[in-house]
Amino acid sequence: MSATRRQILAGIVFSGALSELFAGTAVAAPTTGRHAGYGPLVPDPDGLLDLPAGFCYKVLSRQGDPLRSGEGLVPGNHDGMGAFAGRRGRVHLVRNHENRVTAPTSVPTVEGLTYDPAAKGGCTALELDGRNDVRGERVAIAGTAVNCAGGPTPWNTWLTCEETEDRAGTNGYTKDHGFVFEVDGADPRRTGAVPLTAMGRFQHEAVAIDPRSGIVYETEDAFQQPFGLFYRFLPNRPLGGTSSLRAGGALEAMRVPGVPDLSAVQETGARFEGVEWVPVPDPMATQTPVRLQDFGPKGITHAQKLEGCYWGGNGGGPGAVYFVSSFARAKDGSAATHFGQVWKYEPHRRRLTLVVVFGPDTDVRLPGESPDNICLAPAGGLMVCEDGDGAQHVFGVSRKGEVYAMARNAQALTAAATAAGGTPEALEWGEFAGVTFSPDASTMYVNCYTPGTTFAVTGPWRR
Repeated sequence: MSATRRQILAGIVFSGALSELFAGTAVAAPTTGRHAGYGPLVPDPDGLLDLPAGFCYKVLSRQGDPLRSGEGLVPGNHDGMGAFAGRRGRVHLVRNHENRVTAPTSVPTVEGLTYDPAAKGGCTALELDGRNDVRGERVAIAGTAVNCAGGPTPWNTWLTCEETEDRAGTNGYTKDHGFVFEVDGADPRRTGAVPLTAMGRFQHEAVAIDPRSGIVYETEDAFQQPFGLFYRFLPNRPLGGTSSLRAGGALEAMRVPGVPDLSAVQETGARFEGVEWVPVPDPMATQTPVRLQDFGPKGITHAQKLEGCYWGGNGGGPGAVYFVSSFARAKDGSAATHFGQVWKYEPHRRRLTLVVVFGPDTDVRLPGESPDNICLAPAGGLMVCEDGDGAQHVFGVSRKGEVYAMARNAQALTAAATAAGGTPEALEWGEFAGVTFSPDASTMYVNCYTPGTTFAVTGPWRR
């Protein structure tokens, strides 16, 4: 990594209030010497996944392989994912498949687990033993559309999100789309295929639940104007376990006084007090998309590409919700351009803080732009899936603000460019998605979007 690149990433990009991300994390930060994090990436002789020395991976599942259940083939477009504790030390993975109607693969339709037979998206569930051997793989929900990200619930189910607003009759769909669905990875038939309509119909991306209040926070991924909103859902039956979100509730959108577009804020540490929450006039968007509805004379706060979302503790205190804006581009209509932001909202203070700003990607072979799925790492800090141009990484940010590459997708999609002597800049790589850790923090699970591949990565995570 060049000195210029290091200055961009460590000196400028991850400055300011970064330490707030990790408040209350009890484990020690990774040691750093010549290289930040766990050391340089070692090229994988099998051409799948480059990792630091001391780490190894196992391929759990690949697009086109038979599902262990016999229900069909593993679909592609692997996206958001959650890991949940099972019985006898087992782990249940619930994996999204972001399939549109044009996708070459689809989640097999299964009676009792299919919402709209015309839709190709959904989730599959893997059951792993203590050695990360796959003991089961099956359809968890089918007939949903463009299942992008989501989030875990405190009662160990997965909320999968449709990143579309297509109605019945559009693209061949037989039902309206744009909803959140609950999925139980251990027993999918317990949750079925029921849309949580009160949580709104819009281009859902990710969700995070406040474990104290049960309030659900939701991001909307809109990369063209009008840009998306940041929402909260106030359930009628908070923290009521599986199916409690079906009991309805109120949907509200965030208004930051004086800030109509979050991209206008560029300085880490910038804080905004007195955040307001405005009732959504029509959560089902029966006539008008939610982000275009009338929120009163003060308007509402928008942001381009709102994606990852998670809940973070605060040393036993009230905690906060963090959410990601992958990028903003003035040419698209944003107030300003940036290469990725992480925001922190503290409900008990009604305070919003910009805690991380990512820098320009000056070298496509190195990380630094377009953060997408995000999670906390066992040794403190973050793991972030990159979704930008060029080579794609899972990269970490230590508690000290140092950025390091944790994994690199070695599967170039345009192999023809290599055969023709193409440079790395001429290649395309599949993005990473769904980074998450096992309940005991011994394994990082992550997806390669294309070709759809799910990896289990083990090594000295607490070093």
